[in-house]
Amino acid sequence: MKIALVRLSESTTETLFAEDGLLRKYLGGAGLGTYYLFQYGSPKYGALSPENPLLFMNGPFQGTGIPTSGRHQVLAKSPLTDMFGESDCGGAFGYHMRKAGFGGLILLGRAPAPVYIALLDGKIEIRSASSLWGKDTFETEECLLELEGKPAGVACIGPAGENQVLLANIMHDGRNARAAGRGGMGAVMGSKNLKAIVARGSAKVVMSDEKSVREKSAEKAKYYMEKLPAMTRFGTAGGVALAEQNGDLPLKNWSMGSWTEEVKSITGEAMAETILTGNWGCMSCPIRCGRDVEFDGVKGAGPEYETIGMLGSNCLINDLKAIGRGNDLCNRMGIDTISGGSAVAFAMELYERGIISEKETGYPLLWGDGESMVRLLSDIVEKRGFGALLAEGTKKAAERIGKGAERYAIHSKGMDFPAHDPRCYKSLATGYATSNRGACHLSGFSYSFERSMTYPEFGVDTVMDRTVDEGKGSVNVPFQNMMGVLDSLKMCKFPFAITRVDDILQWINGITGWDMSAEELLRVGERIFNLKRLFNVACGASALDDTLPERILREPRGSGGSAHTLPDLKLQLREYYPARGWSEEGIPTAEKLESLGLEEFLNCLLSE
Repeated sequence: MKIALVRLSESTTETLFAEDGLLRKYLGGAGLGTYYLFQYGSPKYGALSPENPLLFMNGPFQGTGIPTSGRHQVLAKSPLTDMFGESDCGGAFGYHMRKAGFGGLILLGRAPAPVYIALLDGKIEIRSASSLWGKDTFETEECLLELEGKPAGVACIGPAGENQVLLANIMHDGRNARAAGRGGMGAVMGSKNLKAIVARGSAKVVMSDEKSVREKSAEKAKYYMEKLPAMTRFGTAGGVALAEQNGDLPLKNWSMGSWTEEVKSITGEAMAETILTGNWGCMSCPIRCGRDVEFDGVKGAGPEYETIGMLGSNCLINDLKAIGRGNDLCNRMGIDTISGGSAVAFAMELYERGIISEKETGYPLLWGDGESMVRLLSDIVEKRGFGALLAEGTKKAAERIGKGAERYAIHSKGMDFPAHDPRCYKSLATGYATSNRGACHLSGFSYSFERSMTYPEFGVDTVMDRTVDEGKGSVNVPFQNMMGVLDSLKMCKFPFAITRVDDILQWINGITGWDMSAEELLRVGERIFNLKRLFNVACGASALDDTLPERILREPRGSGGSAHTLPDLKLQLREYYPARGWSEEGIPTAEKLESLGLEEFLNCLLSE
């Protein structure tokens, strides 16, 4: 696999080749990207320093037509958490990078002036982006497609990334707005004076047994469409009402239990009846869960479940158009809607409690006020007034504010919670606490098997009781390992629960010609998860960082579908660490690393 290496400080480029043995060990995507993050960087580097690498990585599924494989991974040390950072992204950019002849891109240093990278039919070029600096992400994509021609893929930052806002993301696909959203990857890109990457080409993916891959792909594409029609009709927002009913949806900065009547106006069904104009899908995706909306001058991607949860219900905003305007601003400016919404809800609670006042904010921050939500997001993007403080993320902002503000910052390791509650699905407690990038429901995806699904391959023969703590620590291990596999192969997680391990193996072996077994595949996932953990260990992390906010551990929601349940994180972690083969301090043992073929990283255990 060919990798583009760009040294921005020196304006030089070169090509690397990942050999078959390395690919079999790490697959691609998140796995290979983590390996290269160590090879070309260090956990000791500052996240916004020129020395911190930024990586865009494809996996072996990209460009093969495997359903839901239109994804790529972005990795760097996160400026939001100051630990391991990664973000999975859908759309078409990864496909066009593969068509350009590249399985990945490693960016080092800092350009002396704004630039963009062009990957064109196997060539790597660095070009001036002075005319693009300051433009929003929609405008940037339009300009680059006009300059470089179509079809092409564009990854770019908006003003938030340029301003190195720690909530900044990297946007793709223009108005369709696919985001590498979490952990401040856009701030890292901005710190490198890198505005965009454009990829175009005509390379063809060579497969060992293309017939087998195509047949399995056609079979599963049909199956996914049959089993997931609601995702096509209503998108991820189709889950909003059920989440509220179960006590999963965040309400009033995670402090409230139910919102039964108000939530009806912000569901996927409500969107379909009002502002929806169509749907959109990532490359090679038969599900097409993306929303197209148009209203009051806004035209582009509609809000997804997480955005509705964080910009909407968590701020007690039940105006779908206000949420849509906030979403559009985030997409154009390049800011994560999850952390953005978390920052707004955090500020609203501080305002309500008198910890901050209109003197600091410049205007009232009242629950349910959509105009204030949009205004505050704009202030965060521009680092203006109180927004400059929130631009550092809720954890760092709370530490600076003091006066008890830390209690109301809902995060793990500095990463704001996504819109799912461990008080509803208890396995998320360990999942959030141990996720290498901070709170993330997709690092383990275990909650799906507490809601409605089973996975006999991992011992989940019946739907798990979501109110029970026993078994929830250890069950995270195989699911976290498998999510590492999917993030490395590059496949969406939505259809995972109805995809068997044998299906995935048929695809892998059909592409590569390997004879990989299920045991070897899961060992790869375990290797990847442990390597990410080692990055955090080298950053100084331990079991002390595997924790959750007191609100989640000590304060019941009080009403709704999860009125009185609280997760027992200590019990879960007592299961989890031995199941991982880690010490009580949450550190992988030397024996575990050697068993996974990670001997070259043993020095990380000696970090002070």
